[in-house]
Amino acid sequence: MTRFKASSGKVAPLGSYYDGKGVNFALFSANAEKVELCLFDASGSEELERYVIDENDNNIWHIYLEDAKPELVYGYRVYGKYKPQEGYRFNPNKLLIDPYGKKLVGKLIWNKAIFGYDVDSPDKDLSFSTLDSAPYVPKSVVVDDSYDWEGDKALGYGFENTIIYETQLRGYTMLQPSVPDSKRGTFAGFSHSSVINYIKWLGVTAVEFLPIHAFFGNRHKKGYITDNYWGYESFSFFAPEQSYLAGNDISEIKDMVKTMHAHGLEVILDVVYNHTGEGNQLGPTLCYRGIDNLSYYILNPADKRYYVDTTGCGASFNIQNPQVLRLVLDSLRYWVTEMHVDGFRFDLATTLARQNTHFSQESGFLYAVNQDPVLKNVKLIAEPWDVGYGGYQVGAFLPGWAEWNDKYRDNIRRFWKGDTFQVAEMASRLAGSSDIFNHNNRNIWSSINFVTAHDGFNINDLVSYNGKHNLSNGENNQDGTNSNWSWNSGLEGDTDNSVVLENRFQRARGMLSTLLLSFGTPMLVAGDEFMRTQLGNNNPYCQDNALTWITWEGIVDANKQFANYIRKVIRLRKKLKIFERRKFFTGAAIDKSGYKDIAWYTEKGKELDSADWHDGNRRCLSYCVYNGNRFVMVIFNANFNEIDWKLPMLPEDMSWHLLLDSSQKVSSSDATSGHIFKVPAWSVLVFEIKK
Repeated sequence: MTRFKASSGKVAPLGSYYDGKGVNFALFSANAEKVELCLFDASGSEELERYVIDENDNNIWHIYLEDAKPELVYGYRVYGKYKPQEGYRFNPNKLLIDPYGKKLVGKLIWNKAIFGYDVDSPDKDLSFSTLDSAPYVPKSVVVDDSYDWEGDKALGYGFENTIIYETQLRGYTMLQPSVPDSKRGTFAGFSHSSVINYIKWLGVTAVEFLPIHAFFGNRHKKGYITDNYWGYESFSFFAPEQSYLAGNDISEIKDMVKTMHAHGLEVILDVVYNHTGEGNQLGPTLCYRGIDNLSYYILNPADKRYYVDTTGCGASFNIQNPQVLRLVLDSLRYWVTEMHVDGFRFDLATTLARQNTHFSQESGFLYAVNQDPVLKNVKLIAEPWDVGYGGYQVGAFLPGWAEWNDKYRDNIRRFWKGDTFQVAEMASRLAGSSDIFNHNNRNIWSSINFVTAHDGFNINDLVSYNGKHNLSNGENNQDGTNSNWSWNSGLEGDTDNSVVLENRFQRARGMLSTLLLSFGTPMLVAGDEFMRTQLGNNNPYCQDNALTWITWEGIVDANKQFANYIRKVIRLRKKLKIFERRKFFTGAAIDKSGYKDIAWYTEKGKELDSADWHDGNRRCLSYCVYNGNRFVMVIFNANFNEIDWKLPMLPEDMSWHLLLDSSQKVSSSDATSGHIFKVPAWSVLVFEIKK
């Protein structure tokens, strides 16, 4: 005897939808032969009943259950061919989560049963598993999306007024002493006043979270189990990661977003639509593979047993399929309309924009996003590369998109490391990287400038280690990049040598000052503002522990002073207003004063000439920016010693006023034009004209 009266239902919306009288279920599968809706008890541990879905319109399988309500737990079993060499991997013994499911219950348990094949068979994925995976996989839960937003609206900051703060949600509050133990590592924990007030105090305008979509908590890798701390193995694009919920209500996310908006902070999500946690042909069957492998993944045309993989993670998600593209767009719109997030950073975005095998500005994904009435109004940030052929596409995305600029990262690191032949490129990086982005009427904020990110050394380790120290990851120090452009300042790792420590703080202040005084959109990594360390680990993706968690207690005075300094630079960036421009510089005079919108000066008080630009031993330069109201000069000195700097000539009634000194060694704040100013080693100085 079934609990609910079933009827045909509707093809839309996809997923489960509660209309106040019952629940409609709709699932896309173009190649299935039969679909069953399976209902479970509240814990997801006991399967209670099954409903055969008879209705299939245009490859949408749908059914309606009268009197069904939110919190109903369910999953699917999908029947069809199991012929991996032809791309078919249907196995009804595997319970599948709803691709549109907005909430999950139960943990993923690594067991032989979660694989569609017999893992003990010598034929591997050509074999067929009869084990029932239901006891070991999460189940989908029907939700009620109603919520009182109390008038919350998008803040609508332009990129030109944005300062991004990247963090992993869980690790940010795991050691926060003011957050109750029960809420640490969760959305509720991040909503705590101590967290929000600190971020507001720092002065950033947007928090960018590493993936919060449900992902593998643990996975097998080379014979051991390691935590997937970063979350780049999504297996649901609607449901949040369960461990990030303090309670059982996804409204907790909405509470966090509403609180952040009330304090002037935008929310950006790092999203992973380029692959899923199902991996390659030897991965588990949890959702897409079992629903319709041929549709959801890009298969190798020469042998459909295998996948096309431009991500390095097993199988590229098939965004070129209209229904899969619809899934991605529906997911994005859901997080904007129902969760009120303000933007997205797209992991390995080149994969999303491929047509056939090549990146294309005319891809269905880019066209669909750019014309979407909801998505075209939020922040769109591309990680503009993948590991496939022609995967490096920095500068190639459409107008309206911002992009991570790794050329900025590497050049700024090398300049402050003291490398030769960096100044000419640095001028472009400081001015928004016009050589990369100044085309198709793109704006100067298109460059997401960063010196550090979650991936790679943080700022402390960048000045404290010559090489990576990743042994604790269990991969014999073979993981993580070797191209760090780091310098340990004379000693490797932790030290109490005052000379070495002074150099580290000087260069760290120099790099982050450069970041915040560059044109483009700056991104700061959480913890860099007070010089936290990861002990030289430049790839801590598997470290869900104190190595990666933000340490809030026991911060020494030097680190607190560092944080105060970073706050000061952020406030200065906002105050100066010159960074709010949207268009690139021309180098031409902008009014009758004759002042150029930007000019580059040497320590001799003259503009750089061809010989200066080609001088490989040059380790200093300055820019002067004029916007009609303000005239600002910033000096960057990566020399090992202080240098004499002749300040550019000004009219008689004007002088230079020092606003910022990263070295904290300059005593005088005023100087006349033409004055010889002592610029300390490894320092950044900011001057403004004083009338």
